[in-house]
Amino acid sequence: MTKDVIALTARMPDPLTVLAGLLSGGPDKLVHTAGQDAVVRLCDERGRPLVSVEAPLLVQVAGEAERLLGASAPPVPFWWTEVRATTGVAEAERLAGTFAARLASLAGGAAWPPEAARSLAVVPSENASAGASQGVVVAPPADAGSPAVDVLTEQVAVVIADRPVVAMTAWLADAFRAAAEGGLGLQVVSPAGTTLSPAVRSALSDWPSRWVVQDERDGYYDGLSGAVLAWQGGMFAPVPAEDSGPEEDSVPGEPRARVAASYQEGVRDTGERQLAVTFRTVRAADDRLVLGGALEAVWRELTGAAPAGWGTAEPANLPWSPRRLTDVAFERAPEPTWAVVVGGPERPGLATVRVGRTTAGVEEEVTLAFGYGPDEEPPLDAVRRAAEVLATRHHLQSMLVQLRKARRDLAVPPRFEGPGVPVAFVLGAEEVRAMPGDRARRTPLAGAPVPLGATNRPALYYPLPGDPSDLSGWRDFERLMRHLKGE
Repeated sequence: MTKDVIALTARMPDPLTVLAGLLSGGPDKLVHTAGQDAVVRLCDERGRPLVSVEAPLLVQVAGEAERLLGASAPPVPFWWTEVRATTGVAEAERLAGTFAARLASLAGGAAWPPEAARSLAVVPSENASAGASQGVVVAPPADAGSPAVDVLTEQVAVVIADRPVVAMTAWLADAFRAAAEGGLGLQVVSPAGTTLSPAVRSALSDWPSRWVVQDERDGYYDGLSGAVLAWQGGMFAPVPAEDSGPEEDSVPGEPRARVAASYQEGVRDTGERQLAVTFRTVRAADDRLVLGGALEAVWRELTGAAPAGWGTAEPANLPWSPRRLTDVAFERAPEPTWAVVVGGPERPGLATVRVGRTTAGVEEEVTLAFGYGPDEEPPLDAVRRAAEVLATRHHLQSMLVQLRKARRDLAVPPRFEGPGVPVAFVLGAEEVRAMPGDRARRTPLAGAPVPLGATNRPALYYPLPGDPSDLSGWRDFERLMRHLKGE
């Protein structure tokens, strides 16, 4: 059975319902709590954790179950209860399914997956004694510091994610936190056919963190780079070229790794596009500060509507509210706040927001993308209007807009997708003013920048080619960046 089981219910699973679900495993099982009582664990008679159950989450955003599970759910609001079985224990996997099914029956709803799924066995191929000699332990939640960690070594924590979309769930966010605190990388292992949420992609960019995809032909490969991987030295690492293929097939950044065949297959232009926007704003930290306004302004300019919902993990469970986002960030200060923001099913949109305090004030770093089908035109004519709103009302520092050939649903597949191309770059008014002379206005680009906002203190909008079939736009962008930096 799957390692993850989720109950989607119309009613909140009250304590008696949860207890009934736990007792469905039999009277010989013990119940413990962890994570400030936010996680309930079902253990065997020796105290070994078998199943971990997270506190039910009230989801008030339509489309999240469909986006992340490909499953229908009760009408919003509904309750999302995550259950995770300890890796490699058949009894645990059966208990997780039994618990979720009992919960769904008593609270009105359904369990995902609807049928028992295969078990994903990714523990290193060495036998137990060989694994132990390499410092490998199959980590029960109590020892791993996170109920999501399945394998723990001196180099990495490994998480098995047997679900349609690897999302930044509370489980996975906790695993990233635990790994970072322990100075470890995080490697997420998934079966073939799984996709990655954009909210997870950037978190896996630092070595030795990886998205590890199971593959029938090559065993394992990196879902973001295509490098063929094997378990070696206590983590998944690229197979040296002399063992796996000719060096000319190597992956950029990993010169001695062969590219998996599955990663290269099915690369074609479907006509789908993504419009990606990254920007940074800075505001003074005062009582009038409301976060999320810049993101909402861009969202409205590019889609005609506000975001649908947000949360500090996926699924995004709360209706969109800049005021509530501000309250959460204030409560967590001076620690940074990370949030995910989503759109409605009719226009796929997803953003990640990172709020942090700096010497300049309160900074918001936003990465945003919208998806478009073959018969839909990305609103490139609205990009300049969105930039002007940010520059004049939200203290914009910088902004980059890209267009790329990629899926409308925004999911990241484990195969090659071409890079985006720059559509425009924007420099905020304060950044323009801080540059010496006319450096910001006189650039090596063919066209002159367009001033935005006040004539005596404008931000500058630099239009770029923006043709996803022509990567030459990156040369112009690099020339512009070198010029602005005075190189």
